[in-house]
Amino acid sequence: MTRVLVQVLLLGLTTLALLHPGAAEQCATVVEDHEWQGNYIANFSSQTAVPFKGLDIVFTFDGPVTGMSYFEGSTELIDDTHVRLINNDKFYETGAFVHFGFSVSFNGDTKPLVVAIEMSGQDACDGTLAWTTESPYVQPCEPTGMGRYDYAQALCMSILFYEAQRSGHLPEDQRVTPWRWDSALDDGSDVGHDLTGGYYDAGDHVKFGFPMAYTATVLAWGLLDFPQGYAAAGQTEYGRAAVKWATDYFLKAHTAEYELYGQVGKGSLDHGFWGRPEDMYMDRPSMKIDKDAPGSDLAGETAAALAAASIVFKDVDSAYSAELLGVAEELYAFADEYRLEYHNSITDAADFYRSWSGYGDELLWGALWLYRATGDDTYLTKAQAAWDDFSLGEGALQFSWDDKKAGAYALGSLVDPSNTKYADALKAFLTYLKNDAQYTPGGLVFLDPWGSNRHAANVAFISLWAAKYGDPADAAANREWADGQLGYILGDFGHSFVVGFGVDPPSHPHHRSSSCPIPPQSCFENSWGQNQPGPNPHTLYGALVGGPDASDGYTDVRTDYQHNEVACDYNAAFSGALAAMVELN
Repeated sequence: MTRVLVQVLLLGLTTLALLHPGAAEQCATVVEDHEWQGNYIANFSSQTAVPFKGLDIVFTFDGPVTGMSYFEGSTELIDDTHVRLINNDKFYETGAFVHFGFSVSFNGDTKPLVVAIEMSGQDACDGTLAWTTESPYVQPCEPTGMGRYDYAQALCMSILFYEAQRSGHLPEDQRVTPWRWDSALDDGSDVGHDLTGGYYDAGDHVKFGFPMAYTATVLAWGLLDFPQGYAAAGQTEYGRAAVKWATDYFLKAHTAEYELYGQVGKGSLDHGFWGRPEDMYMDRPSMKIDKDAPGSDLAGETAAALAAASIVFKDVDSAYSAELLGVAEELYAFADEYRLEYHNSITDAADFYRSWSGYGDELLWGALWLYRATGDDTYLTKAQAAWDDFSLGEGALQFSWDDKKAGAYALGSLVDPSNTKYADALKAFLTYLKNDAQYTPGGLVFLDPWGSNRHAANVAFISLWAAKYGDPADAAANREWADGQLGYILGDFGHSFVVGFGVDPPSHPHHRSSSCPIPPQSCFENSWGQNQPGPNPHTLYGALVGGPDASDGYTDVRTDYQHNEVACDYNAAFSGALAAMVELN
């Protein structure tokens, strides 16, 4: 240890010691076992307020010691009144109890007492570290009676779900408490950037930028095109906050003109951990695209998200809106100039969020959003080029984080109405959904076995959007069809697929943090959170679970991630569809 580090440490310890002015008063967390000539043995016991991997504890004594032994690790004598204890193998989750024994040697007849303890940055001397919970969590989404399934309450819960997915330092107005706290505060430290914030993707804790950007784009779309629904449900401000939590992160992730961090956390490492995000101890590598390793789909979708959000905030915070738009244009230029699928650059994403549709749809989608935000005809020209180069008028079978074509048909018909190709393609897509797509026996349009509810909600949003902005002759049919899809999700088939909402909702979603008990109970002992048979201890209000199989089969089992996991992209278009139902009722 260098002299500078010793001086800094001693300065901190001097400050800490001032917290304990009683010079001969032993720390409350230390209990003496027995004493003999020039020695005594004692035990330390305290509860942690934060998680940490590896014990690093400094003891301050009120008199000189000649030595100290720590029975579970090593010691380092800093000076005759300060001793450091180290054990790099220990891991403690939030609220866990730390117990260990130690011995102290000294000269003379006066026994040196422990008067200050710093444990991994915490004051661990006075016995008040014990975890205390806030008042029991009461979800704030009151019944409203709006619609046969109370679409306004469901919208409130859907937006609330995003607060449960927040990463980073949580704001004072955070409503999901007491089981969510600050987490992943070192994200980006491996590359020298602040990459804190954003959303955890699903039931895991990776921050996948590609689906997160889609989530932000579609949330913004719902706010823009169904504003009366959001307003009537009282969710406009919360909806904006949900978008901003993502876009603030994207601004941090754009670290240079041709550089965008698109993932934090490694999928395999993360998925091997079942615990709270506050307790993560594994490495969380930061991964980027740049000129040498580009990603047109990632950059194009992030540009779309920032452009859409710039419109959301244009009359709310003009400076923020302008910042978002400037970065959106820069990222779109990056996407267009350096073309490659992003999973070739961020290779870990290939097993989780590879864009199978390629990047052509993001070039079209991003250009249309930028045209809507700027009115610059250059972007219509780029949209036309993408349409032609990638044959985007054909083959839309869904609307998702991967494939944006159907969304582009709708958006293009709004911003470029003289170009009838968009409206024609939108009508053809909606006709396919009604007449040719696969359905479960119970009536859910079945577009994909993974997240079947999500896919149905996504296209229900497109259909409701067309009911408002598309061909008036089809409006009633489009609304009725979407109402049927949302009805299935919300309860028509005998139970709700939305956690905490309606009749017999899911209570065992595949979601780590809500499955873990409040400390000091551990989420790690015998894989408590994943395998315990009861409901998740915390209700993940508003989360849309994956959904049934092709035969309407569904079991509320936590380990069935295909049918019972939740994700940020699952709730994005679902939120817009609920706002549409409030507005169009």
